[in-house]
Amino acid sequence: MPYIFVAAGLCLLLLGGESLVRGAVELAQRLGVSPLVIGLTIIAYGTSAPELLVSLEANLAGSPGIAIGNVVGSNIANILLIVGASAIIYPIACKGGGVNLNSIVLLTATVLFFGLALSGSIESWAAFPMLGLLFGFTVYSYYAGRRNPGTAAALEAEGFENGSKPLSRSLAVLAFGLVGVVLGSHLLVTGAVDLARSFGVSEATIGLTLVALGTSLPELATAVVAAYRRHPEVALGNVVGSNLFNTLGIMGVVPIFGALPIPAPVIGFDFWVMLGATLVFVGWSAVCRSFGRALAALFLIAYVGYIACHYFGISAMPMGPV
Repeated sequence: MPYIFVAAGLCLLLLGGESLVRGAVELAQRLGVSPLVIGLTIIAYGTSAPELLVSLEANLAGSPGIAIGNVVGSNIANILLIVGASAIIYPIACKGGGVNLNSIVLLTATVLFFGLALSGSIESWAAFPMLGLLFGFTVYSYYAGRRNPGTAAALEAEGFENGSKPLSRSLAVLAFGLVGVVLGSHLLVTGAVDLARSFGVSEATIGLTLVALGTSLPELATAVVAAYRRHPEVALGNVVGSNLFNTLGIMGVVPIFGALPIPAPVIGFDFWVMLGATLVFVGWSAVCRSFGRALAALFLIAYVGYIACHYFGISAMPMGPV
């Protein structure tokens, strides 16, 4: 039964997440909202709705290990797996002209997240710096995008079908998406908890691996399609935007409904992997001209190695629920 719940939850999250974003985009287009605003808000945050709902559901259900593991594991997967898979298909060009503001904000958010976690728990007051930084970055991106209409956010929004759709159709697609992500997150968390107990591993391990990988599939699909269509700025922007929302949005919202304790092994191992992957990603983007296939292969190998560390217990994650 846990396998059925996990599989059904992942399917509903994928279908629901896609419908949620598509329905919201269609509705925004009917209201005359610009592609830039759609890309910065509906698409950027909508593709991370599965992670938000899963982490919120897990924390409310008394499984904080899944909630924190989902965010940390998703951030690792976004960099190592998604950038690696995208660049294997087609090398992703980057400016290589120094650290830009997006990279600075991403590093700041990662360090802030790590710093808050070192106390052993993320409390409700953390919502203020987390959500404040996310709001400020979104506002800045909007005004910067108005000066450069060809931003990744606008290009990503224009990738959706244009044209007026019946209002009833847009609302129906949006409603299906909302129901899908809510029900899917509940099934996925329920199945993940049961799997952790049946295999004798911690809930955090399941969150860092199975749940994180499953909820990262929408970002993986978006980035791979963007790389195939020769829009590398969309692929990279999707990774940066998703990690920022995971870190600032999810870790800003979830603790509001209850303090989020952090398992010590996650701080001692997985947070360092997340920080290291972020530093490599930002550093390479700043000094090199592209993410080539050789580096992409190393990223994929590193991700497989990270999963193997959990499988063989090298991460020191204790057996049994945390």
